[in-house]
Amino acid sequence: MNVRNPGIANFGITVIQSRHSVRKFKDEPVPPEFVRKALECASKACTACNVQPWIFVQVEDRETLGKIADLATYGKFIAGAGLCILVFGEKDHPFVIEDCSAATQNLLLALHAYGYGGCWVAGDKTPYAEAVRALVNVPDKYKLVSIVAAGVPDVGGISLVEKKKLEDIVFHEKYE
Repeated sequence: MNVRNPGIANFGITVIQSRHSVRKFKDEPVPPEFVRKALECASKACTACNVQPWIFVQVEDRETLGKIADLATYGKFIAGAGLCILVFGEKDHPFVIEDCSAATQNLLLALHAYGYGGCWVAGDKTPYAEAVRALVNVPDKYKLVSIVAAGVPDVGGISLVEKKKLEDIVFHEKYE
């Protein structure tokens, strides 16, 4: 295989293939420099017409994390995270979901690359989206797209969920 930079390519592929959702965290903070680096990676996501319709709200306050956890139907574990990052996007941008989803994925991959765990929790189309937006005082021109709970993983080991085989999901030229 001809790879331009095997060291970087191998690391990048390893990060992508080993990323997994973490829902249990140690009671330790994520150092600010790693949060900043992960947010920088999120801000570098692909975006339609380079609009960059996102804003990010970093939440570390235990009380606020607890309130978000209480609101999020499938995110009760947010209360135990070191932080959560709320990804908001401009409501009127036609590709807000795509752009903010790309930013969320970059954020998760960056956290994993730095050794921190994370879990994507739905924001868009949820009954709690407006309550979360109001809780953190984000203007109405933005909508909640996703919540990323993050922190130092507190897991006994990693068992990756089995994914579908490529043979079952990839078709050449046409669906057969």
